[in-house]
Amino acid sequence: MRKLKNSELDRLTVEEFKGAKKSPIIIVLDNIRSQNNIGSAFRTSDAFRLESIYLCGITATPPHREIHKTALGAENTLNWQYFESTMEAVIQLKEQGYKIIAVEQAENSTLLQNFKATNTEKIALIFGNEVDGVDQSIMDISDSCIEIPQFGTKHSLNITVSMGIVIWQIISQGSFFSKK
Repeated sequence: MRKLKNSELDRLTVEEFKGAKKSPIIIVLDNIRSQNNIGSAFRTSDAFRLESIYLCGITATPPHREIHKTALGAENTLNWQYFESTMEAVIQLKEQGYKIIAVEQAENSTLLQNFKATNTEKIALIFGNEVDGVDQSIMDISDSCIEIPQFGTKHSLNITVSMGIVIWQIISQGSFFSKK
């Protein structure tokens, strides 16, 4: 087995990425403290060719050295918007027909393996603050909640680890897009 070189990965150029069909998924970051987590959220969203990322509240915005360090340029390819409050972003998304899905441990949550999405459904995934999670006011207006099953003592995952798991589960259910 030989590891592929970067030149063999058939990566999209920035222009091709911007013009390519995106998965109808928007990531909403609800008051994320760590700029490294924000950068990683950009990189993960780029990797799965998501529609956009919404940065809310105290969540820092590009350009910023710490975001760039983990985004590796994805902050320049991915569409993003800033909102002073997560509530403002969620209300706008609801008006645009997005299904609002909190990713959180909550009563009546749907275990990730039981969540089903279609490639025609517009989804906004809400990921919350590293300490406090998704704000309760956002939980109250969410259409549903996905929970990642966990079996250890911490019952906590880094936000961007959670993002990767949830997005992959949703994307792998169907063909949201072809490679190019």
